[in-house]
This record gives sequence, C-alpha cells and structure tokens, in this order.
Amino acid sequence: MTESLRVVVADDLALVRAGFRMILTSEGMEVVAEASNGAEAVDAVRRTRPDVVLMDIRMPEMDGLEATRRIVDADADGPRVIILTTFDLDHYVYAALSAGASGFLLKDVSPEHLAAAVRMVRIGDALLAPAITRRLVERFARRDSATAAIHRDLAALTPRELEVMGLLAQGLSNAELAGRLHLSEATVKTHVARILAKLRLRDRAQAVVVAYETGLVSAGGNAAEA
Repeated sequence: MTESLRVVVADDLALVRAGFRMILTSEGMEVVAEASNGAEAVDAVRRTRPDVVLMDIRMPEMDGLEATRRIVDADADGPRVIILTTFDLDHYVYAALSAGASGFLLKDVSPEHLAAAVRMVRIGDALLAPAITRRLVERFARRDSATAAIHRDLAALTPRELEVMGLLAQGLSNAELAGRLHLSEATVKTHVARILAKLRLRDRAQAVVVAYETGLVSAGGNAAEA
C-alpha cells in the first residue's frame, strides 16, 4: 500500500475542521495541519508540504482565494487545492479555479465523496461536477482578449486536441470522452496530457477555465465556431 495522503484543512470553524479531520483519518489519510484563516493555511503548506489542501473561501485575515493563489504561485508542483463552499454558484469559486484550485466541494459533501475527491485531485483529475461546472464558468468567465492572451495561444493544439478540450470543458469524464470520440480511454488520457503540457496548465480544472475564457466553448456549452 502506498503512503497515506497528507492533507491540510483550512476553515475558520473548528467544528468543520474537526469533522473533516475525522472523515479523512477514518479513510487512512493524514491531516498534517489545520488552519483557521488563509495566512495560516499558506504557512501550514510551507511547513508540512501536503498533497492536498481543503480550503474554505470565506475566512478572516486572508480569504481562501488569496491563499490558493499564493500556494499555487509558490510551487507549481505543490499541493492540489480543493475549495470548500456553502453555495454551488459562488463567484469566488470561479476565481479560485482561475487562481489554480483543482476543483470545489459543497460543505455538505458526504464522507465517501470527500475521501474520493481528495484521492481524485491528488492524481491530477479535476473535481468538477458537469452541471455545476457549466453554470459556474458560463456565468463568470470573462472572454476579453487580455484574458485570453494570459492563457497561451490555442493554435498550439491540433484539431483533435481542440475537440477534446471542448468536450472536456463540458465536464465529460475520460470514459465519456472516449465514447463520444470513439477512442480508447488511454488515447484520451494522452490527448489530455498533451493539452495540459502545451498550454502549461496544472490540471483539467484549468483547462476548463481556459476553454471558456478563450471562447473555445460557447456559453451554451458547445464548441465555438471557428
């Protein structure tokens, strides 16, 4: 068995932190630190070098958005950040994804889903429920030329990679992508890996954001016409 996942839990409510600690510990994961605000979370990550951070958005002194940005900027190969939110359409969540978070969870998540989510982002998958992802990104993505320029030129992608990225942005899993494109899952994984490498993105969550910001995918959830 591989070594247990190391997690930092950041939330201003001690009861919430205790609940998540209990769930994660029961699943064989190690909560290496807790934080009650964003500044403490950034410090805890520096000290403990966890695999995953569970990050609340609304915290005193420094919010989860700024903490996420600092953690990601400090180390591109650092921990994956999962944003915790009470609302499924919180505009801070989109901002957090743009800052480098790998996904988000509602705070009423089931214990099983929480544990699965931590494992999922650790291996590089994005934690993005399709329906929520579409509503969230369509509502808050800003498609101006300045924003698009920040996220590299999509001309680096092949036509097939553009097709994969467009479907990925709609929240399709690798299995669903394989079925839609009549490809093997291994081939889909290769396409996704090449997309991330060419655009220098951390994970699928970032690819979703870029697809909407650059206009590759329209507000209706379909690939934009060339």
